[in-house]
Amino acid sequence: MRERLLNFLRKCQVVTVTVVEPEGTAHAAALFYAVDDELNLYVLTDPASRHGRAMARTGLVVGTIQRDRQEWREIQGVQFRGRCECLTGVARERGWDIFAARFPFVRNPAAMGLVLALGKMALWRVEPAWMRLIDNRRGFGHKEEWTREP
Repeated sequence: MRERLLNFLRKCQVVTVTVVEPEGTAHAAALFYAVDDELNLYVLTDPASRHGRAMARTGLVVGTIQRDRQEWREIQGVQFRGRCECLTGVARERGWDIFAARFPFVRNPAAMGLVLALGKMALWRVEPAWMRLIDNRRGFGHKEEWTREP
């Protein structure tokens, strides 16, 4: 199951994370992500954004990842919930290497006109505690669940 999750996650690029704001309102944001061998997701986002503030406040996210333009018999996707943290120090360097390997343009932001935008960003690690893989190729509504071992 873990390998199927990892293979699927490596085929996609965008995660929709959902957070809960202080007044109880849910807010969702689509973010580019990279994944490591432990099924941790790395996202780059502005800590001053609505979702960035909520992520920092609660340390919790739920989300989905799916491929675009799927015919119903081919639908595949992932649902998850887990903890998140803004990375610093050595953890940030390791996470940055993982993210930049997936999105090499971030290594040269000047060439892409992204210097100011990337300067405001923080790198976060999302450590899913639970994931559900949906795969209609195995039967309509087929679901498999994975839970991180403590």
